[in-house]
Amino acid sequence: MHRKAYIFLLATMLFWAGNAIAGKLAVGHISPMLLSALRWALAIPILAILGRQHLAADWSRLKDRVWLLMLLGFLGFTVFSVAMYAALLYTTATNVSIEQGGMPVFVFAASFLLYGTRTSLAQMVGFVLSFAGVVVTAFHGDLGRVSDLDVNFGDALMMIAILAYGIYTAAIRERPPVHWMSLMAVLCLGATLGSIPFVLAEAAAGATILPDATGLAIIAYVVIFPSLAGQALYIRAVELIGANRAGLFINFLPLWGALLAVLILGESFEPYHALALLLVLGGVLLAEYSGRKAAAPVP
Repeated sequence: MHRKAYIFLLATMLFWAGNAIAGKLAVGHISPMLLSALRWALAIPILAILGRQHLAADWSRLKDRVWLLMLLGFLGFTVFSVAMYAALLYTTATNVSIEQGGMPVFVFAASFLLYGTRTSLAQMVGFVLSFAGVVVTAFHGDLGRVSDLDVNFGDALMMIAILAYGIYTAAIRERPPVHWMSLMAVLCLGATLGSIPFVLAEAAAGATILPDATGLAIIAYVVIFPSLAGQALYIRAVELIGANRAGLFINFLPLWGALLAVLILGESFEPYHALALLLVLGGVLLAEYSGRKAAAPVP
């Protein structure tokens, strides 16, 4: 059972890491706002067909919070995707992957600010370490650029992306107890509607790129693997080994991402990337270990 869960989780992180690679490969083949909109719009009919029985059974619980869930879909899906795909126009997939590794501590920070979740000294130290890793990545290892606030525009966009996803993840606790397909359908609807202004703005700026054959293949990948298969495998793994243990596997996301960026895109792996990975992963592990230790039941 555990081995199956580990395989599911490693595959999920591989799919999610591949999303950054797909976004980088999409440059010149489909514009980022259009890619983000199609990612969620095309997921809706698939979810509606496969999960129609769950949607019908869950609607009575969904309808009271449908607007909140659609807002969260806009924040966690639209804002994250728009910012990440746009960021990949200006920065490397390696940077984006490492910066995504800081998401767990942004979730922790958002939970503290929104819900007053208790924090320990070790969790605070972990947050500082991980954030330092994100900063090292954003400033490309040149600390002299920090004082000048000379940050790459793409890396700045990724800061917005992981902040939005951190708030979304902390606030999704407000969801009703429904099947994951029902929840995803409503979130994707909110994400699709929220993507429309970005698509229109892109078109008004004359920046729309309609998908060619490569663009269509990228759309298929981001819809099937990161959006649908990744969610399904992750939720199944949580059922097998629990959320706490499954959450630790998010630490594989920046590792997979950096590896794929080097192998597929031919990006260089710089010394500051190694330092940033150590800081991000070390901080996340410290914060999560401290949180699990504090939450453990007293014998």
